[in-house]
Amino acid sequence: MEVVVYLMLLIYLVHLAFLFPSSTQADNGGKLGAILDCSSRAGKEEGVAMELAIRDINKNLTLWTKCSRHGHLHAAQAARYLVNRRGVKGIIAPNSWDESSAIAEVGHQLNVPIVSLYDSTPVWATTRWPSFVQASPSTCSQMKAVASIVNSWGWRRVNVIYEDADFASSNILNHLYGALHDADVEFSALVPLSSSSHTLHEEMEKLRSGQCRVFVVHTSLGLAERIFGKAKEMKMMEEEYVWITTHSVTSMIHAVNASVISSMEGVVGVARYFPDVREDFHKKFTANFRQKYPEEKNDDPGMSALQAYDAARAVGSALNVDAQKMMEAIEKTNFQGLSGEIRFDDRKLAPANRFRIINVVGKSYRELGFWSEGLGFSTVMEDAHNSSMIILGHVFWPGGGPWSAPRGWGLETIPKPLRIGVPNGSLLEKFIKVEYDPITKQPNFSGFSIQVFTKTVAKLKYDLPHEFVALQGSYTEMVKKVQNKELDAAVGDINIISSRYEYVEFTHAYTESGLCMVVPIERRSSRAWLFMKPFTKGLWLLTILINVYNGFVIWSIEKHHCSDPKAPILAQIASLIWLAFATLFSWHGGRLHSDLSKMATVVWLFVALIITQSYTASLTSMLTLQNIEPKISSLETLKAQHAYVGYNKRSFVKDYLVTALHFNPDYIKNFTTAEDYSEAFKSGEIAAAFLEAPDAKLFVAKYCNTFTIAGPTYKVGGYGFVIPFINFLLFNSVIASLRLPTMLTLI
Repeated sequence: MEVVVYLMLLIYLVHLAFLFPSSTQADNGGKLGAILDCSSRAGKEEGVAMELAIRDINKNLTLWTKCSRHGHLHAAQAARYLVNRRGVKGIIAPNSWDESSAIAEVGHQLNVPIVSLYDSTPVWATTRWPSFVQASPSTCSQMKAVASIVNSWGWRRVNVIYEDADFASSNILNHLYGALHDADVEFSALVPLSSSSHTLHEEMEKLRSGQCRVFVVHTSLGLAERIFGKAKEMKMMEEEYVWITTHSVTSMIHAVNASVISSMEGVVGVARYFPDVREDFHKKFTANFRQKYPEEKNDDPGMSALQAYDAARAVGSALNVDAQKMMEAIEKTNFQGLSGEIRFDDRKLAPANRFRIINVVGKSYRELGFWSEGLGFSTVMEDAHNSSMIILGHVFWPGGGPWSAPRGWGLETIPKPLRIGVPNGSLLEKFIKVEYDPITKQPNFSGFSIQVFTKTVAKLKYDLPHEFVALQGSYTEMVKKVQNKELDAAVGDINIISSRYEYVEFTHAYTESGLCMVVPIERRSSRAWLFMKPFTKGLWLLTILINVYNGFVIWSIEKHHCSDPKAPILAQIASLIWLAFATLFSWHGGRLHSDLSKMATVVWLFVALIITQSYTASLTSMLTLQNIEPKISSLETLKAQHAYVGYNKRSFVKDYLVTALHFNPDYIKNFTTAEDYSEAFKSGEIAAAFLEAPDAKLFVAKYCNTFTIAGPTYKVGGYGFVIPFINFLLFNSVIASLRLPTMLTLI
């Protein structure tokens, strides 16, 4: 029995030694632990760089390294082993959130500072674990660089392939979505993969069958190598394809072997910027790395090595003191490291805001230039910047060389055109007209709505194969067909109303909005006293009084010059009245003797001229324009008279009249064509019709001598397109770019 127990203990110790292989120096002085992904290129570079940092700081420092073996449980066990068995005073955690968080929990329990190389820790991490430090700057701003690259070439849709490893996946996607949204670019497809994904071929096949040819790859290097190998095999690294890699891939591209990098030809990558590597560090690193890992083809240090060196230097310089003072010393760290400035703010390095832009050519890569947040692209870091990547010069694209940028979309992979529903039987054929060929019986579509859609599609940055399908039934039924995937979209005089948003979304309206009441015209035929209408009664009386007063003034002045001053009173009154009215139409300067009477006459003639001209203009207007009025001017009148009203039976108007305007449904009748409305008005079947504003104006224009628009315009949405699958921002902006003159030419 004792033999069995001893054998079990021996097996456990051997397993423990195998699980946690270590590289140590003399067991004296300060002790620093590091947990790495020993099987990855990044982990190998980090281990060698940390050893160099410890040697450069103090020969008495000891570095104990353990392998995480791709699991947070193994990482936590390794952390406890380093603290309890090796007595380390601090631990450097790997570039993985699952593993770093597990190690941070152990460090918090054992009161040991944990310095993580992971660059996207959540904001609450430093609060939950007071001894946790993020020693790698956040690279979330790289997504703005990716969006700038996409926007530079006019692409409007992208496929995103990402590694669904931890919470950071959704975090980084939020940053990418925001950056693309600001550039009016949308996700065409989101493809989450895992490092051991067995569905890679199926997912790549779906992407190949789609129209969008722009891909953003945000994965680990190992998964990226599988993706590009499969893409090469499936002929997705040829002309019209675009591949963009983020920092997680691009920063390690120097370590990719020739057979793999040849499958990445034409890739454009974004990687965090770092200064030129010091010659002494480069020499020592390559020598040590080559000796320790002779199987690796490239021994140059990458960003992982530089960050690990700086992290080890920061932590190593603070060893040999208690945990609290060690944390204070780390937080006060301030030096220019190999990867950039090392200065902590709230136990995190400042986010990276400068990135390198590289281009894979042949079996190597070249540096195109740089991108800086808030500035844009430049060929030299301190040179002038531009918002467009085009200033960086020729880019070698997949299969196409440097001469022209890919379109970013393709035609041959579209399995079938999109089915666009069109209402058959619009109220007015100006908007939608469906005619059938007498021989082939195939429908022909025309009208304002069709032309707006066609011009909008022509202005898109990508092709949109489509076919129109004529539909009977109501507009709401057609909208529901889009929701049920029986149709891909719907085009026509489709009103945008809130109830339809339960099923689909709409583009911006391309017509004015509103619901109008159309009523017959009532004419007034009596013109007997029309000549009195230009002036009001008060104005007529005032004009007569002024006229008589003016005659009296002139008569008073001139009566001494009359040939018969002793004429009877009636004769004098007649003379006064004659002077009053005669001055309206003639000049009597030759027969007036007094200068005062002449002056009064001049003033009066000026006033009389204004009065007569105003009268003439008003009377002319009344004689020219017909005196017309709507028979019914308000909705309340219709309700009070229990009058019948009409609406288009395929529209939403009846529901609106009943629910919003509280009209009795028993007094609402439906019609199909403009001629039906006209006949119903003539026969007295209806007293008013409620039409959408565009239809109402066209109807009144057609019957301008018979009908008019009365009452207020009720606010409802205008006509829009149901396009749930397309970039709404782009589609709406294109509709907005069709200015009024362009719209008018379509009618």
